[in-house]
Formats: sequence, C-alpha cells, structure tokens
Amino acid sequence: MKKTFKITGLLSLITLFTLMSCNENEFLTEEPLAIYTAENSLVTASDFQAAVNMLYRRPGDIFIYSTDDGFFSLYHGTDLGYCTAAFDRLNTYAATMVPENALLNHVWNNSFFMVNQANLILTRISNADIPEVDKNVLRGEALFFRAFAYRILANLFGGVPLYSEEITAPRRDFVRSSRTETYTQAKKDLEEAVSLLKNIDAIKDGKISKQMAQHLLSEIYIALGEFDNAITAASAVIDYPAMELMTERFGSKLEQPGDVYSDLFKTGNQNRSSGNKESLWIMQYDYLNPASMRNDSWPWKFNPFYQNINVTAGGKTTTAFRGVTAEKGGRSIAWMHPTDYVMFGIWEDDPNDMRISEHNIIRDFKIDNPASLAFGKWFVADGYSEKATARQWFPFVMKKVMGDIPEDYWQRDANGNPLLTAFGEHLVTNNGNSTFRDMYMFRLAETYLLRAEAYVGKNNKVAAAADINVIRARANAKPAVSSEMDLDYILDERLRELYYEEPRMLTLCRTEKLAERNRKYNYSYTDITGTYECAGTSIQDYHNLWPIPYSEIERNTEAVLEQNPGYN
Repeated sequence: MKKTFKITGLLSLITLFTLMSCNENEFLTEEPLAIYTAENSLVTASDFQAAVNMLYRRPGDIFIYSTDDGFFSLYHGTDLGYCTAAFDRLNTYAATMVPENALLNHVWNNSFFMVNQANLILTRISNADIPEVDKNVLRGEALFFRAFAYRILANLFGGVPLYSEEITAPRRDFVRSSRTETYTQAKKDLEEAVSLLKNIDAIKDGKISKQMAQHLLSEIYIALGEFDNAITAASAVIDYPAMELMTERFGSKLEQPGDVYSDLFKTGNQNRSSGNKESLWIMQYDYLNPASMRNDSWPWKFNPFYQNINVTAGGKTTTAFRGVTAEKGGRSIAWMHPTDYVMFGIWEDDPNDMRISEHNIIRDFKIDNPASLAFGKWFVADGYSEKATARQWFPFVMKKVMGDIPEDYWQRDANGNPLLTAFGEHLVTNNGNSTFRDMYMFRLAETYLLRAEAYVGKNNKVAAAADINVIRARANAKPAVSSEMDLDYILDERLRELYYEEPRMLTLCRTEKLAERNRKYNYSYTDITGTYECAGTSIQDYHNLWPIPYSEIERNTEAVLEQNPGYN
C-alpha cells in the first residue's frame, strides 16, 4: 500500500508539472487579489467616477499651494501683490524663478497628474461595460481636466510633452511640443467635452458642465488667436438661459450689511443652489470632510499681521488689538501685500465702484484693546498706522474673509460663552485662519471679460466696451468708453473684478504681460523698516515663461527635454 501511494503521488506531481509547463504563460500572468490596479479597480461606473473624483481635487492642490519657496505661486510676484518684509528674499525673479524651485515641480507634477489620470480613464472607459450616458459624462469630465491641465502648462511653461494614452511602462524619452500644439490639444479635448457634458442646470453643484467647458474653450481660442471662435464659445455661456450676472442682493446673509458684490463671497452663496446664477465652476469645501477641497488658508497668507501691531498713546505702549478675530479673518502672517496699483491705482477715477466699498475692502478698524489709551480710536484715520510696517497693516480684502470661522475655533470663557471684543468681534484661536468655504474657479463675470478680450483681438472696441460695461454697471462704476479698449484695460478690469480670485500668474503669462506689468506696478515698497525691492526690479522678458523643472530634464535620459530660453 505504501509503495502504491508513493507511485501515485509521484505520478500526480509529474502530471501537475506537465500541466504547468503546458500553460506557463497563463501560470505566470499576475492576478492581483489584494491590491488595486487599473484592471480590477476600473470596472463599474462608480469605479470610473472615483477616478474622476481625483481629478476634481487636484486643481485645489495647485492653487492653494503654499511653502517658503512659494513666492511664485499663482498670485503674488505679479501686478497683484508682493512678499512682505518677512519674506522679502522671495521678491526677486533672478533668485527664485530658477529650474530648481520647488513650486515649479509642484505645478508641473500636479498638472501632469491630471493628464495621466485623464489618460487612464479615457484609455479604459471605451471598453467598460457601463451605460453609454454615464460613459459620455465621465469621458467629458476627463477630457475637461486634461485640457485644464494642458492650459495651465501652456500658459506657464509654453510647449510641453503631449500624450493621450495611458502610460504602462517607464518612459524617459519625452520631447516638448510647441505652445500652439499644446493649446491645440486642449482645444480638441474641450470641443469634444462640450458635446458630451450636461448643461449646468442639470448637474449637482461642483460638477463639470457644458458651460464650464465652453468658458475654458473661449480662453483657449483666444490663446490661439481664434477670436471669432472665442466669441462664439463665450456667447454660448452668456446666452444660456440658466446663466445670469447677479445684480440684486441674494443668499444667506441678507440680514447683514452688504451689497450684491459682497454677497457673491459670503459663505454659502457660491453654489447655484443658493440662487447664484453667476457661478460656473465652484470647488467644493465641506468642513471636517477630508475628501473635499482642502482648506485654502487665504486670510493666513494674504491678510495683515495685525495681531502684532503695537500702539503708543499717553506714554503707554500696548497691542492695538485684543487678539485675532473671525471678522478680520482670524490669524494671519501677511505673506502677500497687495500692490498700490491694485488697492488704489485702478480705482482712482471711480471711488464709487461697489467692488471697493466698505463691504468689500476694509481700510480701517477701531483699536479694540481696552488696555490701550487709544482704545476706540481709528487705527488709520487717527494716524496710528503710520508707525506700522507693511506686513502689519494694509487693507483687508473681505472676499477672502467674511468672518465665517466655525464655532470650534471661537475662544470661550470658563462658562463656554464666546469671547468678544468691545465692538462685537469673535476672538478665535490661532488655528482659525481660513475662509472655510467653497472657492470660485470660474464665474460668469469672467466670461464677459474673455469675450471682451476676444473683441479687442478683433479690434471691435465698441463690442468690447459693451461687455465691460455689463460688469461695470453691476458695480455702479462709470461706464468705459470704446477708445479705452486694449489688452491693458482688459487686464485692469480683470483686477477690478477678480482681484484675489483669479490665479493672476496664469493670465499674465498667457498674455505675455508678466514682465511688463511687474516692472510697472510691482517694483518696490517702503515702510518704517526700510525700502525693499520687489519683482519688477529683477524680472526679465524671458520670465514670461517659467523654466522647465530641472528634475524633469535630468531624468529624461533618452531624449532632450529642452529648457526655455534664458534659463541655465
């Protein structure tokens, strides 16, 4: 019996190995059971939606980025603002706009993440067994984000590597396309996306719609010099029945003092469900929800360092303010100071423009520290601001504040009651330093500005002025005249309407105006500590394009990834 068992067992082993050798390829094929791969995680419609959701999150990672190397974010280092004394080492393009800069890698890598993720979805969705209607929407969203990524890359870097298929093996042979070819790829993606996406009134808040794609397509057409197409794309958005520029007060804070422009930025008023028919693309933020857009910490970066101001009155020196308050945006470190041009110059002929009303830009506060002999006096009007540094005091841009810091961050007394200043402001902890609300990416006012820019490109100044005046009429501003219409006027009006809102660097690089307008409006500033140079004193014309990150050039060993002119 034992011998029979051994012989039978040996025959079984021989048979097993024979079968294995006959099906070697099948045996060696990996079948991952405990890890996610594209093969087993992109099957159902919900799988593909989860993949698309990663695309929705990535723009926030680009536009909210901050680091000590973050001078060249997408906002400061432009005609919008400069770094204050604490960060003045970052105020030089010669030292900071170099191929090794961390921000360049951040923008490049996150943009190409969107390209790669979109390619993964687009490559695999055609064979997915899901309803055609779902497939079309998912494909349209992926195409939109790929175009959005290539738009960022083309605006900032010029021509970049183009590829439209999933990459399944390491590649070190990328070559650059031209800037025109990069825009053309974005155009092609958006034209298809427009045919696939649903209208804005048929989707949930925050989702990508046909009108969002048409808005972005208008900008791409302008970049390609296709002004008639740009006008047609923008007009499709402007004329869509569900779109409307907000001209009357609306939303969740009607009981508070304000105007229609301030209502656009109050918490809860960004999405269309609030009645805001002007909104196009809103990045969603949900407090304590890690899956939403991460907190933007705008007041922390771009409000004055007001908590550190000392005042002397009656021979006694104290802090001017009792602490950081929700109504002033919470704790801030004043990373960016707005240029004089954006705070004063663009408004000098029209002080009644609603966009600089006391509800939108606050230029003075009462001293609220009861220990100060200056208590109750105005910090600016009564002359105390003259001894503050540029970092400590400048106007508060309320579209990034609005006072809605969650109660979790309120300071409280021993009985749990909120601590208030003598003027009713809520004292908050140092962690209360963000807007805690949804963030505009596109809104209809910008669509009008894009169409006006396209009309300027066609030298149709009358039509350009008409579009500008739709926006200016809402703001109770003086009408523009057609003789004023040129690209610089459009850029000025974008500052007036979209200050602290548009990623300014993208616009100035696209229009090749970054160097010119930095030299003109962002050259230096002086406060009680001295005079400091800003971006305009070091910027060169070649800085209108960012350098290709050196790490990308270095790792691309099988082809030459050419650097932009002017950079080593």
